[in-house]
Amino acid sequence: MLKHFLVSTALVGAALVAPAALSLPASAAVQVNASSSACTYGRSGNHWNCVTPGAYCPAAAHGKYGYAKTTGRRYKCTQYDKGTWRWKRA
Repeated sequence: MLKHFLVSTALVGAALVAPAALSLPASAAVQVNASSSACTYGRSGNHWNCVTPGAYCPAAAHGKYGYAKTTGRRYKCTQYDKGTWRWKRA
């Protein structure tokens, strides 16, 4: 009997939480998709576009600068102590 009560309580609780998570306006979802598709990661002359801060950077970007896809801030592909290369705030 207690198991049945716990299961039914969990189902009711899930039903109360799920609609709140799905209540995003449609325009917010469209804006996220539009901004992510407008920015493509890659080299543009001497710098890189659409970098993700803290992410690994390719060998071609070592020592080069890039600009973040969301903030537009400048980052440099630098080598860390363990030999890994990542985008670090410049």
